[in-house]
Amino acid sequence: MEADIVNGGWKYFWMILILLGGFVAGKLLKVFAENAAQRSNLHEGAFRRTILSLMSRTVMFPSAALGVCLAAKMWSLTEQMAALRDDAVGVLLAVTVTYVIYQLVELMDYWMKRLTAKTATTLDDMMVPLVRKTLRTLTILLGLVQIAQQLSDKPITSILAGLGVGGLAVALAAQDTIKNFFGSLVIFADHPFQLGDRIVVDGSDGTVEDVGMRSTRIRTLDGHLVTVPNGELANKMIRNISKRPYIKRVANITVTYDTPPEKVERAIEIIKEELDRYNEKLHPDFPSRVYFNDFNACSLNILVIYWFAPPEYWDFLEFDQAFNLAVLRRFNEEGIEFAFPTQTLHLAGDANRPLNAVGVS
Repeated sequence: MEADIVNGGWKYFWMILILLGGFVAGKLLKVFAENAAQRSNLHEGAFRRTILSLMSRTVMFPSAALGVCLAAKMWSLTEQMAALRDDAVGVLLAVTVTYVIYQLVELMDYWMKRLTAKTATTLDDMMVPLVRKTLRTLTILLGLVQIAQQLSDKPITSILAGLGVGGLAVALAAQDTIKNFFGSLVIFADHPFQLGDRIVVDGSDGTVEDVGMRSTRIRTLDGHLVTVPNGELANKMIRNISKRPYIKRVANITVTYDTPPEKVERAIEIIKEELDRYNEKLHPDFPSRVYFNDFNACSLNILVIYWFAPPEYWDFLEFDQAFNLAVLRRFNEEGIEFAFPTQTLHLAGDANRPLNAVGVS
């Protein structure tokens, strides 16, 4: 009898020792990882520092959980209570493994950030949080399946079949969410724009601020934030203004109808001369075009087309201003008058323009 008491006492002693050992070992490993991470060079061993930082945040829970599981296994219980203990230990181990894998996703996140930092595009940077969230969600789902199997004692195939039926019902109720998710995958694969690009979608002209799993956010030029679901965005026509190689201007310079042909020709020469002065700011593959192309109702029309490059909008406006002022000064010096909408009235009694009007008696 005394031997049983002594043996039972030692068993409880070892249980408490193992339980405390798990907590102490976790605390020591945490302190060691924190100190090692602080001593790491900021410019060298970034991956090592990431692992140590992750270890310092993660190691405490699995170490303590392992101590609890080992101590619980030494506890002498009745058959029914032992079965409950085994289920609890199995659930705790499943939670621990899920927690560790959930935290290890951060290493995948670090590795993907290193890869995307080497690419020229910024859109693939948005894939990093998308992949991270997907992996962590999948980890949690698998952990829940393992816990369900542990508690129900059913094969995993039966559990997955039940989840499949439930998943079908959820999918039918969340069609728009799934559509937006796959729309985001299409955007990431097709690269119609990058973060920071100026685009036009359904009349909304602005800069892409964020591309998420459900929607894309566009900051319009007047400051409004427009949110477009990715499922719709993937099927819309997107004008990416930031990707244009040049800015095209079509101008109609009009002169009065009483301008002699010689001065019209001189006007065309002046315009060409002014464009030649700024030739280095025009696209080399598209020479500027100047033509006397039409007789308007109130004017003679000179068509001017040029392609400004590089396509910086404010520089383009500065160029337009300089060109317009130069043409205005040259036309004034040459006595070439710009046209404006006019009407000519023919009065009765004008000997030069007689009116043949039939009176009504």
